[in-house]
Amino acid sequence: MVNTALVNTVLPARAASTQSLKILDTQEESSTVATQTELLDLKNDLTSDFKLYTSTAPVSLVPPITLLIFGAAVFLVSVPVFIEAPLVRALPTLSLALTGFWMWLSFSLMSHHKTYIWGDLLYGFSWSWLAGSIYWGWLRWEPLWHLPVEAIGLPFAIWCLQRNWGKVGNWFYLGSLFGTVITDIYFYLTNLIPYWRQIMHVEPEAVPGILQAALVQVETPIGQLWGVILGAVLLTVGILPLARHRNHWFAFGGAVLSTILVDMLFLAAAMFA
Repeated sequence: MVNTALVNTVLPARAASTQSLKILDTQEESSTVATQTELLDLKNDLTSDFKLYTSTAPVSLVPPITLLIFGAAVFLVSVPVFIEAPLVRALPTLSLALTGFWMWLSFSLMSHHKTYIWGDLLYGFSWSWLAGSIYWGWLRWEPLWHLPVEAIGLPFAIWCLQRNWGKVGNWFYLGSLFGTVITDIYFYLTNLIPYWRQIMHVEPEAVPGILQAALVQVETPIGQLWGVILGAVLLTVGILPLARHRNHWFAFGGAVLSTILVDMLFLAAAMFA
């Protein structure tokens, strides 16, 4: 009887203890699962943030290549005014020989992938340099020869573009040539050609007086009207291609728009002569 009572006492207590242990184990398992879920969510959040960070393009301090090409085109159109013009007057043969150097350098740059685009641009500049050397070195006394000589590279540019080769350089050359055509048209429409001829034949000390007389012609109503019209043409032709966001169009636009800058420099020289 005693043993039976003892068993009846112990068994329920042990059962209760076992039940408590099961409850504790269940709670621990639930706690562990919750912790693992939280860690998994945190891992997913960190992974998502990392992917978002790595997929975001880093901020670069280097301007886009199109803007670099545009700036280079403006610079190369301005070079003949400040460098080639004085050189060709003093040493026309050397200026002409430099064309070979520019061509060699352009093809050298085009032989490497990283510098190809700059060699391409320099190739187009070489044609402008050649034309400037020939005209201003030996033919500058006759304005009628200006455009034919400046167009010396036109057949080559068309031939290259038909074969989709050298688009940046050839479009730069075409833009520079277009700006030259518009400028010469202005000279013809406003009757500035006689002053051009006079400047090419007189001594340097007589040039300021001729420039002042030419400035009077520019300031006439017809001179101002054609200046506005042709200036608007240059702005339109130079700006519209930029919307296409292509390297060769930025070379073309830079060459065209820089014509306005060069013309303004000549106008300023006449005003302060």
